[in-house]
Amino acid sequence: MNPYIEISGRKIGPDYPPLVITEIGINHEGSLEVAKEMVDAAARSGAEMVKHQTHIVEDEMSGAAKSVIPGNAEVSIYDIMARCALNEADELALKNYVEAKGMIFISTPFSRAAAERLERFDIPAYKIGSGECNNYPLLEHIAQFGKPVILSTGMNTIESVKKAVAIFDAHQVPVALLHTTNLYPTPIHLVRFGAMLELHDAFPDKVFGLSDHTLNSNACLGAVALGGSILERHFTDHMQRTGPDIVCSMDEQACKDLIVNSAEMALMRGGTKAPAKEEQVTIDFAFATVCTIAPIKKGEVFTKQNLWVKRPGTGEILAEQFKDILGKTASVDLADDVQLKQQDILQE
Repeated sequence: MNPYIEISGRKIGPDYPPLVITEIGINHEGSLEVAKEMVDAAARSGAEMVKHQTHIVEDEMSGAAKSVIPGNAEVSIYDIMARCALNEADELALKNYVEAKGMIFISTPFSRAAAERLERFDIPAYKIGSGECNNYPLLEHIAQFGKPVILSTGMNTIESVKKAVAIFDAHQVPVALLHTTNLYPTPIHLVRFGAMLELHDAFPDKVFGLSDHTLNSNACLGAVALGGSILERHFTDHMQRTGPDIVCSMDEQACKDLIVNSAEMALMRGGTKAPAKEEQVTIDFAFATVCTIAPIKKGEVFTKQNLWVKRPGTGEILAEQFKDILGKTASVDLADDVQLKQQDILQE
């Protein structure tokens, strides 16, 4: 049986349509009203799950973070998160708003205090970012809650991911694994599907997928073709918003397209290299079978001058058997342009 996890009744795995996670993250720039507008757009797109980021800056970062400037920003990571963080009341209001729209709300806690806040909210699952994949003390803390986990694994090795997975396995917590490249945006050549498949090979009993930061949905569709079950992209209601993650976000239409196209892509997976039974209607006219191309008398030898292969494929002797018939003898008189039958061949 293929692996799956379940979040709020939504089963996620290769036997189910891919789950597209719309990550609002910090795209709202600290505004609850903007966040709600993004939720409205996600709902219109058909999204099932909205992901937030829970930042309690004083518990998340030391003062040293005030001098660390991310590659896609001009101010410190401390200043960015302090500007974009929602307080507890606003984040709870956002969660309730998402759920009122019929979608599932999850979030990424970046600290112990953030995890505790989300547990007070009784969220159904936790998303863990790549930066926390090897933050084993935090993972231990989150595992105690017993909720399903979706774990991004960017910037980590198989060995460090094994340690994280072992923590959740020890607590019998279902965990799904997402390959990620943590560059915003991610250059196409650094998507690295090979790394995603290596992750899947190392953890064949885990649901896997892609958290993507490229500029379109091609990587997500490729991940589905290769067996991925979870797709995560940053999300905004429109691309004219400002913010560090807008550039690699999808808007409402792109999200709608991804949901539809990823579900189609999933249906294309699998199969074996043999005719599908549904192809019989095409086989009937498209294949060739052995036919006479001249009148043949009983006792006459079959040659290329009196026998050839023609459509349709409804005859008894397929084209691949043509050479086996040459040199054999007709058992009856045959008219021109008739499909040859086994009984028409003298059995020696």
